[in-house]
Amino acid sequence: MPDPRDPRGVRHALTVVLALTACAVLAGATSLLAVGEWIVDTPPQLLEPLGVRPDPLCPKRHLPAETTVRRLLGRIDGDALDRAVGCWLADRRAPAAFPLRGLAVDGKSLRGAARAKGRKIHLLAALDHTSGLVLAQLDVGEKTGEIACFQPLLETVADLAGVVVTSDALHTQREHATYLIGRRAHYIVIVKGNQKRLHKQLKALPWKDIPLQGRTRDAGHGRSEIRRIKVATVNSLSFPGADQALQIKRRRTDCKTGKTTVKTVYAVTSLATEQATPAQLAKLVRDHWKVEALHHVRDTTFAEDASQLRTGNAPRAMATWRNLAIGAVKLSGTTNIAAALRANARDPNRPLALLGLT
Repeated sequence: MPDPRDPRGVRHALTVVLALTACAVLAGATSLLAVGEWIVDTPPQLLEPLGVRPDPLCPKRHLPAETTVRRLLGRIDGDALDRAVGCWLADRRAPAAFPLRGLAVDGKSLRGAARAKGRKIHLLAALDHTSGLVLAQLDVGEKTGEIACFQPLLETVADLAGVVVTSDALHTQREHATYLIGRRAHYIVIVKGNQKRLHKQLKALPWKDIPLQGRTRDAGHGRSEIRRIKVATVNSLSFPGADQALQIKRRRTDCKTGKTTVKTVYAVTSLATEQATPAQLAKLVRDHWKVEALHHVRDTTFAEDASQLRTGNAPRAMATWRNLAIGAVKLSGTTNIAAALRANARDPNRPLALLGLT
């Protein structure tokens, strides 16, 4: 990580400030004020593993103040920080038990961190389906948008060979498909009205003559859902590398009102019949929404949308620390993130152990 500060007068090493901030977020800190308070309360025996050295003129160890953390995170290189965290998480993920490893690409706005003229910081992330870890994240610039950031985001992922990239209809772009094929990756993309010709081709396929190839039923969040999938091999679609077409019918019933809605969704994939079964394709489409579960945790457990932090790159840096905290907890085998943060707050040794600093 490059240090953005003038080396003259620097009292706290970059690694010290970053390590203390990461541990504070792992202990449940949702603001820079809370980060500063956690740092002040850090037990002396934990300061040595975090790199805090005693002052040569007195035995006391000087700790960075909240204002120091705020200034540093406001000037930190957000791209470098995201790459470092993404690599750290990628190095520690377990091999996928599922034969096909999925990678979900989706964006999220930091609603409270409004810029001039109301522009919100919008982050595009790539999340591993199996582990739920964020392997890459990129700030979507004011003059670009998610589509332009798709390829730069995946450029930071070291090896895409054999990976199945999933995305919503916004990223159903021919340029994206060509790029993924060039990286020896696969894709599954949802097709809606932004690709009118392709959507029309998919809708016109003889789906009534194609047998049902999968059916699943789930219940939760006050509703039950039945999902049916049909898959057809195609060779004439106007989309690069398209090998199979999918029709997914979702039948949702509200458990309180009893109201039922049926929605038909079309998708295309570069995976051939021998590379993925209909059940595997249905799982990949379903698992894409694990990225929404990540956003939910950041909003409800870390109060991300309520945060009005606006100093430079600090909002993005805090989002990166939240990704790190969630990933570190998941790597430990814990599924209840909120409970894990409460446990970390009770024992300051636990954040260091999760980061491998003890």
